[in-house]
Amino acid sequence: MDIVGFLKSQFICHLLICYIFIVSGLIINFIQLFTLILWPINKQLFRRINCRLAYCISSQMVMLLEWWSGTDCTLYTDPESYHKYGKENAIVILNHNFEIDFLCGWNFCERFGVLGSSKVLAKKELSYMPIIGWMWYFLEIVFCKRKWEEDRKTVMQKLLNLRDYPENFWFLIHCEGTRFTEQKHQISMQVAEAKGLPKLKYHLLPRTKGFAVTVQCLRNVVSAVYDSTLNFRNNENPTLLGVLNGKKYHADLYVRRIPLEEVPEDEQECSNWLHKLYQEKDAFQEEYYRTGTYPAVPIVPPQRPWTLLNWLFWALLLLYPLFKLLINMISSGSSLTLASFAFVIVMASVGVRWMIGVTEINKGSTYGNNDNKQKRK
Repeated sequence: MDIVGFLKSQFICHLLICYIFIVSGLIINFIQLFTLILWPINKQLFRRINCRLAYCISSQMVMLLEWWSGTDCTLYTDPESYHKYGKENAIVILNHNFEIDFLCGWNFCERFGVLGSSKVLAKKELSYMPIIGWMWYFLEIVFCKRKWEEDRKTVMQKLLNLRDYPENFWFLIHCEGTRFTEQKHQISMQVAEAKGLPKLKYHLLPRTKGFAVTVQCLRNVVSAVYDSTLNFRNNENPTLLGVLNGKKYHADLYVRRIPLEEVPEDEQECSNWLHKLYQEKDAFQEEYYRTGTYPAVPIVPPQRPWTLLNWLFWALLLLYPLFKLLINMISSGSSLTLASFAFVIVMASVGVRWMIGVTEINKGSTYGNNDNKQKRK
């Protein structure tokens, strides 16, 4: 086996990448904990520091997509809008069809320099997950329980807190609430029929309340909505496991910049606006399946070196003690050293399975099924 083939073998890939990600992530989480002393003294300094620390974690995931996998990401958009990306606050609406759509969203953020400060609307359970969940806590991510009666006040308060955020940020939101599956789509369309809403072929019915509140709380702070539709060429079905194994994919991302002034302020009108937007997204999806392209200019944003440099820094820092442990194991053969090395291998393997399990499409939220249960009561 040649060196490249050996290094890209599944075992070595998973071991080294997971070891670096987990250990560096926990170190950064630990540092973030100490930044809490800055909050009552200088809140904006706390935020700026945590943007950089968060970048050290999230950029490792983007590095896998950009440099390890070598996945091509082509942006289709209006050239006039292109020059505004990264220079303004925005609400980014993403479709939710693929295991790595969140990773492509982060790649979009990275290309325009807002990865460290990007925000999401995430389910509360993710806040308890080490590394990414804890990182999000220090980034003031908006967590919700997906019970709107309980969530509304909390979500509004968290969003209002972002009005004085010191750096440009993108608020990424999956309005469908959960990842697309055929079962969830069938249930969602039953709800659409019951409510007299137009049916969608390629999306779930959007959850409008969270979007309306986001627009309401961030109006005059956010400049635009970026309506984003992601697809992969040649019917590719990308997975995180494929990215970890170095498999290359070909992503096409269509982005429309819509000034926030065009989004109605009234909650019901905003809801109607979002439903209309998803009908248009369905039409774009139909066009893509038919022609393999979007109605905009294809642009490949320049790839920045910082994700790779950040990963190389952590790799050089953390691989030395790992290799030293391996050498000691070989030279001494002590049971303690053997047990320590075995523990590292097991933890790395568990870490890989954990990362994959979080994003597996068949382990997604049951959020889309709740409406059907309520409908049948």
